Amino acid sequence: MPAPRAWVLDTDGVITDSARVHAAAWKTAFDACLRDNPPPDPAARRPFDPGDDYRRHVDGRARLDGAAAFLISRGLRLPAGDPGDPPGTGTVRAVAALKERLFTERLGAGGIEAYPGTVRLLRALKRAGVPRAAASASRHAGELLESAGVRDLFDALVDGRETARLGLPGKPDPALFLEAAARLGVPARETAVVEDALAGVEAGRRGGFGLVVGVSRAEDEGAAEDLRRHGADRVVRDLAELLSLPGPGVIPDVIPGPGAVPRPGPETEKGPA
Repeated sequence: MPAPRAWVLDTDGVITDSARVHAAAWKTAFDACLRDNPPPDPAARRPFDPGDDYRRHVDGRARLDGAAAFLISRGLRLPAGDPGDPPGTGTVRAVAALKERLFTERLGAGGIEAYPGTVRLLRALKRAGVPRAAASASRHAGELLESAGVRDLFDALVDGRETARLGLPGKPDPALFLEAAARLGVPARETAVVEDALAGVEAGRRGGFGLVVGVSRAEDEGAAEDLRRHGADRVVRDLAELLSLPGPGVIPDVIPGPGAVPRPGPETEKGPA
């Protein structure tokens, strides 16, 4: 495809380093739940892995969906509970509420930052006049972008509050990304989606997006391969890599404006004589 006419980016783990905060909050909540509700299979009682378990069951999903998915993976089918359930371990909603409380406490402590490579890409796209949207199942997405100082780099934001208001299903359903593309006024087939979650890249593929970019910041090649299997066209460790990839179809050949970033060609690749 030609260079995408618009870009839609997930928030946690793609724009901001907040995925680690989510994972830590989930670990505390899930480990408490496993302790209070030990699964029948002793092997399923092992602690929540903030790397593998987070990536496979929770990352990219709405909070309730992620809680249910992980608990089912350990053979636990807790009652769904009621919306007013306080934080605890007796129902899916209680576990999700516990995670929310823990995350909010950690978020209040600050320290959320944007990935420098992502900021470089966003600024280049902004200079080129390419519309950009942030899309996240998290109700805290706007707060995270403000905290990291990058809210002004986006033309639109669709977060967990908006998905609840509109009644949009969670990933891997593509509704969230399709809504973001619609707000940018660009068809999905001409839009790029950037995700670090398996459910997210699958949503991009299901939605018919022209380019699905997976972000795998770990050195584990297995994680990158998982993203490809779920629908990523390209997997990078840092989004700044997209500024120097040869060949058409990722970014314009030259990003206009101050600090223009040309693609490396035969001359630039050789380096100084």
